[in-house]
Amino acid sequence: MTQPPADPPVGQTVIIMPTYNERQNLESIAGRVRAALPEADLLVVDDNSPDGTGDIADKLAEADPHVQVMHRTEKAGLGKAYIAGFDWALERGYGVMVEMDADGSHQPEHLPALVGALDQADLSIGSRWTRGGKVVNWPKSREALSRAANVYTRLMLGIGVRDATAGFRAYRASTLRTISLGQVESTGYCFQIDLTLRVAEAGLRIVEIPITFVEREFGASKMSNTIILEAFWRVAQWGTQRRLSQLRSRRPDRRRG
Repeated sequence: MTQPPADPPVGQTVIIMPTYNERQNLESIAGRVRAALPEADLLVVDDNSPDGTGDIADKLAEADPHVQVMHRTEKAGLGKAYIAGFDWALERGYGVMVEMDADGSHQPEHLPALVGALDQADLSIGSRWTRGGKVVNWPKSREALSRAANVYTRLMLGIGVRDATAGFRAYRASTLRTISLGQVESTGYCFQIDLTLRVAEAGLRIVEIPITFVEREFGASKMSNTIILEAFWRVAQWGTQRRLSQLRSRRPDRRRG
């Protein structure tokens, strides 16, 4: 049984927020983040948004020393944006890294509970599907897809996390250093499952904090059939590899001494 960490995380917290065409949402959500965790920093990772999101981020950074901006030259996927943000934060000695969407679906008011949970965990996940969690203004079809994806993930991978696809989460820096970020190839929302599995397989402790997820008011969702298919096939591959590994470990050693 994995034991909880003995000590709270050491170091500054940074909220990492990837953006692509979030001009209508960024200023409002950034203000709420800064109010919820005034001592934390905010890193906006913009993938060269054609709507000028990067310019908005630069203006926020000019007005507030707690806001930083990383400008990337192309839209390369959610996973690569987060990896770039994690590398940036680890190089600068941050102790806690938070993943958070810029579209308003993740409520900044949950940040203190999410970060605080790391006193007894290595990864805390803002969960829609644990007891007390809920979604607001989602169509039933989208809710059904998310619930089914998480059931599929639990069955295929054998992990007990109820919302492994959640993108609102906090990591200890030590957790990210443990799970070989350089080997992560997932790019879409499958990235969240990938990192959850890596943390679980490392024997680290994961807790789920109930949140209210609110569908965005402005802009378009980044979900696509390509992203869904990537998650389906990667989870199938990981699940198959996991089962083969378990079978090999149970096979009796027939070698003679």
